[in-house]
Amino acid sequence: MEKYPPYIEFLLKPTSYAHSVTATQLIQTHISFVVIAGEYVYKWKKPVDFGFLDFSTLNKRKFFCERELDLNRRLCPDLYLDMVSVNLADGNYSLKGAGHVVEYGIKMARMPEERMMSKIIESGDLKREHLDAIIEVLIPFYDTADGGETIREFGRAEAVSHNVLENFDQTEGVVGKGGLTREIFDKIKAFSKKVLADSQRFDRRVTAGRVRDCHGDLHSANICLADKVFIFDCIEFNERFRYSDVAADIAFLAMDLDYHGLMELSSYFITQFIARSGDEGLWEMLNFYKCYRAYVRGKIGLFTAEDPLVPIDKAKTSMEQAKRYFQLAASYAD
Repeated sequence: MEKYPPYIEFLLKPTSYAHSVTATQLIQTHISFVVIAGEYVYKWKKPVDFGFLDFSTLNKRKFFCERELDLNRRLCPDLYLDMVSVNLADGNYSLKGAGHVVEYGIKMARMPEERMMSKIIESGDLKREHLDAIIEVLIPFYDTADGGETIREFGRAEAVSHNVLENFDQTEGVVGKGGLTREIFDKIKAFSKKVLADSQRFDRRVTAGRVRDCHGDLHSANICLADKVFIFDCIEFNERFRYSDVAADIAFLAMDLDYHGLMELSSYFITQFIARSGDEGLWEMLNFYKCYRAYVRGKIGLFTAEDPLVPIDKAKTSMEQAKRYFQLAASYAD
């Protein structure tokens, strides 16, 4: 059995909650512990520092919990309920109880698991109508999202270069793992640099007003297609990943559909979004941002696989997924 922090061990006990809980479930990413407990979900940040993300102190985790609540309520006001804490007094843990704070987390309403977009994809039931519903949510979101002068600068080639090229610095030492061969690494890096050298391409997007305070992590695992569309878990930990070209968001979900072999639906999603938003300029950014997003997902797969707290089967799956993402990124570079 994996050894977790004491507060997580506490939260895995059904008796730790004031509301009814018959069983708990723990889900891990490279940056979070997510505990499913009855009708609610509790998300806790791991004390990690990857450079682009720093949750290394309790105060920082508290700050980013507050940001997570505020930012995600833009699209899911009914889903993100409250910030919570685990407290410790006289050797006993409690949820929002007495004693000093051990950890801060987010309390969320639990969504119907069978309506998660990833589950619908897995069952082969994703339809064009689902993508239409997502587009109907996204267009007004982007239209009303902040696109002020400070944010616009994050769409220029220099700023985008920072996000894209740091991936190669962070993965240089793991070339040879998770399907990231030297050939794939060099091909994607060269392609990325070539596009980034065309600064006017990025300037056109800025001038067109297409750089906004976006979601930043728009893929099927963060979408629930229930009685209405819930798009949750946006990037809260680093503004430069959220302040971006709308194309970077849209390309992420299109890439995700490609990853699952749904190329026809991916093409439909892009053409319909462009038709309804009037954003014809998105086409010239599509493959670049698809490549970037696929490479990041591959990188995350490697990070997750090498986390000592991640169970062996999860680590193996993450490594296999990383290989597929790197191969997909290379296909866009071709």
